[in-house]
Amino acid sequence: MRKAPLRQLGALRRRGIHTHDLTKNADPLVKMTTLPNKIRVATEHTPGHFAALGLYVDAGSRYETPASSGVSHFLDRMAFKTTTTRSDEDMAQAMDKLGGQILCSSTREAIMYQSSHFSNATPLAMSLIADTVTSPAFLPEELEAQRDAARYEIREVTSKPDMILPEILHHAAYGGVGLGNPLLCPLERVDEIDDNTMRTFMKQWYRPERMVIAGAGMHHDELVELADKFFGSIKYVAPEQHSQPQVSFSGSSRTQQIPAHLLPSSQPQQNSLYKSFTRAASSYLMPNQPSAPELPPLGSTYSGGHRYLPPVPPPPSNPPLPQLSHLYLAYEGPSIHDPDVYAVATIQVLLGGGGSFSAGGPGKGMYSRLYTHILNHYPQVEHCASFNHIYTDSALFGLYASFVSRPPGQIGRGRIGRTRGSEGNSPAEIFPHLVHQLSLLLYTPIPEEELQRAKNQLKSSLVMALESRSVEVEDLGRQMLVHDRKIPVHEMCDRIDEVDAATIRRVAHRFFGPESQRKPTVVVMAPEDVSRQECAATLRKYGVST
Repeated sequence: MRKAPLRQLGALRRRGIHTHDLTKNADPLVKMTTLPNKIRVATEHTPGHFAALGLYVDAGSRYETPASSGVSHFLDRMAFKTTTTRSDEDMAQAMDKLGGQILCSSTREAIMYQSSHFSNATPLAMSLIADTVTSPAFLPEELEAQRDAARYEIREVTSKPDMILPEILHHAAYGGVGLGNPLLCPLERVDEIDDNTMRTFMKQWYRPERMVIAGAGMHHDELVELADKFFGSIKYVAPEQHSQPQVSFSGSSRTQQIPAHLLPSSQPQQNSLYKSFTRAASSYLMPNQPSAPELPPLGSTYSGGHRYLPPVPPPPSNPPLPQLSHLYLAYEGPSIHDPDVYAVATIQVLLGGGGSFSAGGPGKGMYSRLYTHILNHYPQVEHCASFNHIYTDSALFGLYASFVSRPPGQIGRGRIGRTRGSEGNSPAEIFPHLVHQLSLLLYTPIPEEELQRAKNQLKSSLVMALESRSVEVEDLGRQMLVHDRKIPVHEMCDRIDEVDAATIRRVAHRFFGPESQRKPTVVVMAPEDVSRQECAATLRKYGVST
């Protein structure tokens, strides 16, 4: 990678930006500079022909209130549309010219604009991101088109249990506020999101001290210079002045003063709502920073709960598909700043799981506990896996299962059927099997070979995920938001290596042992519910916290 020209360094220093004086990372490949307006710029030295950069903001659905519910979803959808300097056609042509991809995604704790492109296209990518963030037009006709698209997206997600049930789980676990806010705009709010709603949200949360610009595949001083060029005009405003207008957002159909600022991303690999473990492996060990004290309270206290929903009918087919029921059991886990986050991540891999026909061969989790204890023995269970959603001040850890339903009122055998011709199962028959897996972690020793296998799989997931440049730059940006530094992958691997059987048992007792007095969150989608009394009795029977 070429060195930055001396005139470039001199220009930065004349503006009071001393890059190397502000570098504060244990990783020698990572550099970080704070601009005078407090925007942080970070790069990781990874030579290659392709580059990636992202613009991240400590914002997202957890910061929404009843008056702004759904705004993050619409900011995501309105990205890279008409601005005051580019028409929609101009924007589309410039995005195609990148020779890569550019996108926006919103999560519970972050909104991200990110681009992957040839190295010489970095200035254009930064220009597009800055334009869509600082000069959005929010044209009424474009907003109306996105309302129709949002309605379609909501219908699609609602019809897919694997996508909507994690949302229901968060709502039940956090009482429908903060982390319990939905990722998608509620259907009744679609027509309420307008130009004013989006600009008001941006004014409150898109502030320079809540922003990170991250890059990989370019020289650090080059990115600092571009960041200063496109975002240096955004003024830092002291907390007591946040109620006053800051930067004028041009192009609105209303004359309104608002600061222009920036955005990050998070959940699933296949879409912006839900990332698989492999996709999120690195950044899942580190999301975003809590809001400043002067901002509204986040309201994300874990409360636990029980939620029942009627089943979604399977799509028409010939022959007809079996009706599937779904069951989730979760507890609050450690936040991203908790040292036990590595132990819980190891437990998740140890439990593993997946689809009944998707082991994928050795090295893909086929020896994890949920495969060997449940999926390989009970063909009625179509899917069984562990999950771990980690946030800056909380987490949701648990298990879920999808299984062939037993028609309501039909008498079952009281246990999981072992043949596909059996009549199916009720949630009350499946629930003990999930609880039993947690109980084994509390009361039985973990073989060293099994634990080492899980730790190796976790470490390989981290390292392999970072082979992707887009994952690398997202991981860098989000770590800067959370930790204000990049945690080197070797440091994370060392922390994973420190996890032993005694640590696993201690952490299990801390988060779902009976002495922890933690409340579970149970979500059921089936023809019949499993009552709270049945859940409590089963948890007590297996010595798990009720």
